[in-house]
Amino acid sequence: MDTEAFLANVRSQPWYQDQIEHVQKIPERKTVFGELDKPLHPKLQDGLHAQNIDHLYQHQADAINAVRRGENVIVATAAASGKSLCYHLPVVEALLEDTTAYALYLFPTKALTQDQSNSLDKLIPGQSKLRHGIFDGDTSPQDRTDIRRSAKLLMTNPDMLHLGILPNHRSWYQMLRNLKYVVVDEAHVYRGVFGSHVANVLRRLRRLCRLFGGNPRFILCSATIANPGEHAEKLVGMPFTVVDEDGSPYGGKDFLLWNPPMLDMARGSRRSTNTDAAMLMTELIKNKIRTLTFVRSRNMAELLYVYVRERLMESSPALAKKLAAYRGSYLAEDRRRLEKDLFEGRLLGLTTTSALELGIDVGNLDATILTGYPGTIASTWQQAGRSGRRGQRALSVFVANDNPLDQF
Repeated sequence: MDTEAFLANVRSQPWYQDQIEHVQKIPERKTVFGELDKPLHPKLQDGLHAQNIDHLYQHQADAINAVRRGENVIVATAAASGKSLCYHLPVVEALLEDTTAYALYLFPTKALTQDQSNSLDKLIPGQSKLRHGIFDGDTSPQDRTDIRRSAKLLMTNPDMLHLGILPNHRSWYQMLRNLKYVVVDEAHVYRGVFGSHVANVLRRLRRLCRLFGGNPRFILCSATIANPGEHAEKLVGMPFTVVDEDGSPYGGKDFLLWNPPMLDMARGSRRSTNTDAAMLMTELIKNKIRTLTFVRSRNMAELLYVYVRERLMESSPALAKKLAAYRGSYLAEDRRRLEKDLFEGRLLGLTTTSALELGIDVGNLDATILTGYPGTIASTWQQAGRSGRRGQRALSVFVANDNPLDQF
């Protein structure tokens, strides 16, 4: 998108009152390719060629080489850098070469699980008997038994691992005994008290594997964080190799700090963050700029959707139909439909909670709006990283709340 032209348009609007405090121009990044120590399995090479992938980035090659050497690996690179191939390729290769082996994928959200399942469908050779299955709260009881018996690659979340798999470990004997790889995606999510709980669950998993004769290796992926090695070792309790040299291309980004105007100087109160976010999102959609707006609560996802839709109905009724809200409490089929509509371009705008913050490929988005500080720098970059995933220059806007932390 032409961010300069859009910002000039925003500054000409009657509601603009010098809200742009700062524009940070994040530079583009060039591509750096890497080399594998040995070629991939021929069937995997065919799967990559079918997706027009002829070379691996430096961090992808480094991670795969380390996994093949038997090391535990954490990959900490930017959003949309192709981290999923860092674990898909070595794991699927190992399962193709050893028909007795199993793998376990842990994702923090159902949306991310579905997204990575679709990625595996494209990668796994159609003629192979390698089956993967999702085992979470959306899985029907009749499917769970079938997945437990036949899936060589199980995709689930830490909660289901804790409640549905480890307490019933004798039913999962074959998987635990022959578990070769455990993948923990979006590992930066597991911090604080929640991270401590997940760390204990992973230790329970390792203990049961040892009991049955298994000894899995761990592959972790994370957004860019300051201490990936230390974090991984505390989370899993084993030494890790860190891969953090990002070789993927990046088209650059204009990151705006946006402060709503003062309403009452005496009281020091500002206009609602949601009002300014609604005006910004309306203007982006009117310019047919595909936008994802993050809010802090499920209720606000619906309210902001209503605000923007009402504004669009006044001037662009056709565009109002290309807007939707998204939150984790929707039915599974509704979430899948919205994710597909966004990815395939039928939606121009989506208001969402952090349910769409992590890893899921939402297609070719041009802009993201963050209504209020998400709570951590990692989450801020994750949300901002939803736009510009196809190598083009993008826009991210942080709209500050009227509280001391946001104003700081």
